[in-house]
Amino acid sequence: MSAEQIITVPEDDDGQRLDRWLKAYMPYVLAQKLIRKGAVRVNGKKVKQDARIEKGQEVRIPPFEDAVARERETYRLSEDDAIFIKSLVIYQDEDVIVLNKPSGLAVQGGTGMARHVDGMVEALSDRNGVKPRLVHRLDKDTSGVLILARSAESARQLGAMFKGHDIKKIYIALTAGVPEQLEGTIKAPLMKAGGAQKERMVVDEEEGRYAETEYVVLERAGKSAAHIAFWPRTGRTHQLRVHAADVLGCPIIGDGKYGGAESRIEGLDLGRNRMHLHAARLILPHPSKKNSTLDLFAPLPADLSDSWKALGFTAKMKDDPFAE
Repeated sequence: MSAEQIITVPEDDDGQRLDRWLKAYMPYVLAQKLIRKGAVRVNGKKVKQDARIEKGQEVRIPPFEDAVARERETYRLSEDDAIFIKSLVIYQDEDVIVLNKPSGLAVQGGTGMARHVDGMVEALSDRNGVKPRLVHRLDKDTSGVLILARSAESARQLGAMFKGHDIKKIYIALTAGVPEQLEGTIKAPLMKAGGAQKERMVVDEEEGRYAETEYVVLERAGKSAAHIAFWPRTGRTHQLRVHAADVLGCPIIGDGKYGGAESRIEGLDLGRNRMHLHAARLILPHPSKKNSTLDLFAPLPADLSDSWKALGFTAKMKDDPFAE
């Protein structure tokens, strides 16, 4: 059984919904159940699922490993899924396992979500039967680097790195159109649109949460399309997608939620069924080896590689585009 945890909400997490914030520590469905039961407390008090946390608050997370085990008992890992999740591994050592997650595969379960990474990690258990743990997430439609921790201690260290911005996350995308400025820093606060558009995020200078993205245009196809590297310095929902579409004016090709599905590149049929956004690289300190750095690459999947090549772009990243 895991031990009780008391976590002080960092400044960067101010304003997040409690149930979504807890996804960094446990499956989302389990977080909702524990909140409903009153087992999760904020400053010692019971709260609702849609409660917003504030910096400096203390969140009590009860022991939950037994509950996770019970949740997983209802899921039977198929032989095909075991083979599939193992095929995604691009790096592993005694502390971490790294996957190249495909587009269309959710990281965690939810309503109507029968197949997801968290449900398949049992196939990646070590020889002692210890299952790896999620420490961060990617959108279902985003492919690329996903790192798992092999132990509770590795999960704690990696979680602290993600919270403290000790990790450089580099995404690459194809956009419809080319930004006027070929490199720069976007600072545009984000919040939920609300109403009928509640699943979308929008830029709101007054009420939005701070969001910062660095970007560099790596290649251009005239004024029609660009190959752009993004480094999100904050981790807001749909941050890169909104910053590309609403700030740069260049939606990510294939992103139906933010205008990319309507984008057409003359002579090419790109993006009809696929958002062209890929988590290409993670650079971070090794969780147990001092003075050692993990530099993790996820190659472009075949469907994206075809689009890059169709535009005459380079599908491989040789250098860090944000190297100081």
